[in-house]
Amino acid sequence: MVTSVDLVERMITTIPADDDHPYRSGAWRPQQAEWNADDLTVVEGQIPADLDGVYLRNTENPLHMPIHQYHPFDGDGMVHMVGFRDGKAFYRNRFVRTDGLAAEQEAGRSLWAGIAESPSISDRTDGVGARGFLKDSSSTDVTVFRGEALTSFYQCGDLYRLDPLTGDALGRADFNGAFPTALGVSAHPKNDDRTGELLFFNYGKDAPYMHYGVVDANNELAHYVPIELPGARLPHDMAFTENYAIFNDFPLFWDAELLKAGHHVPKLHDLPSRFGILPRRGDPSQIRWFEADPTYVLHFTNAFEDGDEVVLDGFFQHDPDPSAEESAHLPKALRPFRFLALNRMKTRLHRWRFNMVTGAVREESLTDTISEFGMMNNDYLTTDYRYAYAATGKPDWFLFDGLVRHDLHTGAEEHYSFGDGVFASETSVAPKVGSAAEDEAYLVTITTDLNDDASYAVVMDAARLADGPVCRVRLPERVSSGTHSTWAPGSELRRWRTAENAGDAVEVG
Repeated sequence: MVTSVDLVERMITTIPADDDHPYRSGAWRPQQAEWNADDLTVVEGQIPADLDGVYLRNTENPLHMPIHQYHPFDGDGMVHMVGFRDGKAFYRNRFVRTDGLAAEQEAGRSLWAGIAESPSISDRTDGVGARGFLKDSSSTDVTVFRGEALTSFYQCGDLYRLDPLTGDALGRADFNGAFPTALGVSAHPKNDDRTGELLFFNYGKDAPYMHYGVVDANNELAHYVPIELPGARLPHDMAFTENYAIFNDFPLFWDAELLKAGHHVPKLHDLPSRFGILPRRGDPSQIRWFEADPTYVLHFTNAFEDGDEVVLDGFFQHDPDPSAEESAHLPKALRPFRFLALNRMKTRLHRWRFNMVTGAVREESLTDTISEFGMMNNDYLTTDYRYAYAATGKPDWFLFDGLVRHDLHTGAEEHYSFGDGVFASETSVAPKVGSAAEDEAYLVTITTDLNDDASYAVVMDAARLADGPVCRVRLPERVSSGTHSTWAPGSELRRWRTAENAGDAVEVG
């Protein structure tokens, strides 16, 4: 098999070749090229015949030097697509064609201040989201809704639509004219395959500080209500069960006094964590608030109902505000990014139980292992699932060096390390065609290998993680280390079975 590779476009960049910023070099070295590659070369094992669908990953790929100080969440969005079909694999990658990317490419430089910079230094003052004055790079998350990929931004923004097979830009999501343009949508909208709905929230600096919405299977904004909070907060994720949506009010949020002066400085406050549980189409008056141990949670894995209780799993930060003193041994360039290192935040899989009758809260740590970016077999969302798969991190870095399989029924764990100099992105769970059990599935990720300056799509058996890769296929170029991903089964994609092979299938109009 010979890989067919075409360079689609190479974007103009002002980042120097000898750049040494820790999150613009090494494993985070950004890409400027977009590729089409068919019949990817298998360098290990064999692509399983019962692996059918597309792995999509979003990541940050900056094209221009920052105005002052770069944060890895500032980079321009790029979606990577690895499709598997009939024992073959293809690859596409495309920049997310945001308005911000177009404006900065025309100007040949950065126009917006980044997350770590003061908005006052921006050339452009427009911006959607919690903070405002930020470029909406749509570089955080990716999901598939109604057969289209949707990319989203860290602190709220537009949802950009892409063809999940080709990466072609399809414009912004508009929810049939009802998109909440004033606040946008937060980074992690939730797709419920059972109902065909998209659940989302947004947040900002003005009362009521949060809203919650439901988009139905017809792309209509069927439900949109305010969620009143005590002040400006920094929620990043939400969860849902069969009947409820779950929101959070964590004690890590902007310092209110500094915020009045225009400074966005997060601070851990002496307050409990609060969780709000609302019927999925409920009125704001129906929300129930529960108090729990103080923490911050970036990502939740799943939630389900168990009798009178709502059960929620996520990654509890035992140190949401790592001190600078504890990071004094780090190279100076790394110290500002201690908030991104899993070992600094001490993130562990955690379970909360909220009794909807008595109001009682029970919580427990499910493991001593530090991990984050949990994924599961989405066929088992909102059920008492058994397996969660999460990333382990290189100490002091925002880099994923291994995987752990958590058995939530027995407490057993299985670990896999990618090896020195090899880093993965969020690993999605791809159910085997015709599967009948939760772990009859594959794990799919993209690795960045600094040892041979290459990247691979890696497939592992979800039931036998420690056995290592079932197969590895080489990508056309070494790609930047990345964050969020999703799996789209071929059965849910338009045009997937309209041609004789995967490469042809993405060409059909």
